[in-house]
Amino acid sequence: MVRTAWHLLELLFVLAVLYGVALVYVPAALILGGLAGVVAVERALSRPLPTPSKERRS
Repeated sequence: MVRTAWHLLELLFVLAVLYGVALVYVPAALILGGLAGVVAVERALSRPLPTPSKERRS
């Protein structure tokens, strides 16, 4: 639950920063949004795959 809350808080922070940048210069916000997307995908792929527990295998 705490992990989900931190992910949601992080997402809201990034969206707020991108919105603020977009108010000044839209192309810069698009570039930063693309970079943030690449970082998010790299972070997701770097996590180890979850292993099924013994209870679920039976």
